[in-house]
Amino acid sequence: MSKLVKEMIVDEYRDRFDGVNEAVVVDIRLLNANQNVDLRSGLKAKDIRVTVVRNRLAKQAFSETELKALDPLLEGPTALVTGAESVVHVARELVDWVKKIKTLELKGAVLDGDVFSGKDGVEALSKFPTRDEAQGQVVQLVLSPASNLVSAVTAPGAEIVSIVQQIADKLEDGETIDKVSA
Repeated sequence: MSKLVKEMIVDEYRDRFDGVNEAVVVDIRLLNANQNVDLRSGLKAKDIRVTVVRNRLAKQAFSETELKALDPLLEGPTALVTGAESVVHVARELVDWVKKIKTLELKGAVLDGDVFSGKDGVEALSKFPTRDEAQGQVVQLVLSPASNLVSAVTAPGAEIVSIVQQIADKLEDGETIDKVSA
């Protein structure tokens, strides 16, 4: 391959992965054609893209990006899987696909510069909360003390309202109310 062609490929990688700072690395070479098509179309439906890369050229293209952390994973036949809302979604999808296609190899992933190596790393990443789930957990933590405070403040008032309602019901029914001693 000529130097010019290699430079064009590196430029293409830079353009394609511009702004991408998280990805999952897989080996799809053992997939047959039908499995490959099923995987790619299934992932594409969820806005996830599979890109086969040339390792040396990808390392060169990623040298000044957050994807540089992928360097140890770029060995042998390699495809980068990116897209969806986050790499956690991608990892979850790929973990599901590995159950269907046993020959799909998960080589690792990168998230915020942290490398998750091998199948175990990708499975661990798939169990992380997504951004939306994490935000929901934070909101819940913030609101929890407030709801506890509201409950504590309104509880005595609710008891008084209940007692007054009981007294009113007894009086409407013509019953007498006994004096309660404290």
